[in-house]
Amino acid sequence: MSRRYFDLKSRPVDADQKRLGRRTVLKGATALAGVAVGSGAITGFPTIWAQNIKSVTLRQFGTGVSAYNDIAVKAKQDLGFTVELSALDSDAVVQRAVTQPKSYDVVDAEYWMLPKVVPSGNLQPMDTKKIKLFDKIVPIFTKGELGGGKKIATQGTAPIKVSYVTGKDSKTFSKTPTQWFNLVPTIYNADTLGIRPDLVSEPITQWKQLLDPKYKGKASILNISSIGIMDAAMVCESLGEIKYGDKGNMTKAELDKTMKVLTDAKKSGQFRAFWKTFDESINLMASGEVVIQSMWSPAVAAVRAKGIPCTYVPLKEGYRAWAGGLGLSRALSGLALDAAYEYVNWYLAGWAGGFLNRQGYYSAVLDTAKQNMSADEWGFWMEGKAAQGDIKDPFGKVMEKAGSKRDGGSFEERMGAVACWNAVMDENRYMVQKWNEFVAA
Repeated sequence: MSRRYFDLKSRPVDADQKRLGRRTVLKGATALAGVAVGSGAITGFPTIWAQNIKSVTLRQFGTGVSAYNDIAVKAKQDLGFTVELSALDSDAVVQRAVTQPKSYDVVDAEYWMLPKVVPSGNLQPMDTKKIKLFDKIVPIFTKGELGGGKKIATQGTAPIKVSYVTGKDSKTFSKTPTQWFNLVPTIYNADTLGIRPDLVSEPITQWKQLLDPKYKGKASILNISSIGIMDAAMVCESLGEIKYGDKGNMTKAELDKTMKVLTDAKKSGQFRAFWKTFDESINLMASGEVVIQSMWSPAVAAVRAKGIPCTYVPLKEGYRAWAGGLGLSRALSGLALDAAYEYVNWYLAGWAGGFLNRQGYYSAVLDTAKQNMSADEWGFWMEGKAAQGDIKDPFGKVMEKAGSKRDGGSFEERMGAVACWNAVMDENRYMVQKWNEFVAA
């Protein structure tokens, strides 16, 4: 699965034209109105609605993590209207969401962005009563738990902190569930370290091993400050150097200590490189230049697809998680607003969930995604079972061979071990300054 583009906060945009490139707008295929949506048919709309829906175009932009043209095409086939996608870098997503609400209808944002976007008043809180499968959404987003009452870590911008606002026209986050929801989740995951098991000298079980002198000149960390700093915090806490109040919202003193640990390691020659792109991380690991590094799950699979051993290791201290979802512009109204709700409901109905899950991500409603995956795919990706046959991505490329198991195990094991979430810190400017000093040291 080749990808080239990364922004400051997002996951990759596909390079083989299955996904969107930077600032590229892709349109769907021929409209087919009145067909089934996911597991249920669209019915009951007035004739005038059905006639006019073909004229609707929803303008969606975001960071590119789930901006697949395939999803836009399928949505148009099922819903009868066009979803027009474009991908920007993270800073541009936030800026546009805050300053140009009339330039878009739907934003595909990450949850860490909400403390910047929601106070602008340019997102229209969604009425949960209009979200047909709201009660089926993974409770990480609706209750702050994994399920069965098991709480999930809230360090950083945990989705539950920013999921709700206090009222229909509110710009204030609610600490308890309300009828008004900011983002309907689309995609999320838990990140950790990737290793070359054939080239490391011992089992890798803790974050601190990224800085083990045994791997001097063979380690790497991603050079995207807002994510790299979280990995750095996991390392420093694992080393026992720092105990953070909240790794996702460090004080200046905590940032200073964190960057000193990394800078000292850099000056000693610990790091072979700093990577910014998906392909860079693959090439460093596949070549053997690096044997332990920050990594994303699909990149590990891409290395393995080359026939090279690579493992995404579950670590004692847990995972760093991220999540994204669909939000609506305040400027939406009338038929376009109705269409946006239908699009959101379609996204939860299963086809998109199965499509995204086949790449190692997680979707918002697991029940409907399961209906759109084979038993073997579901067992491998979601239950931690050994694959009975080769596991392929949505485009037919083999990702895992028969007999393999997903690194880290089941959905419950992986998401249940999340330690923190991607975030924007109160001291973000200071953090970026210190990170740049570290890279230049």
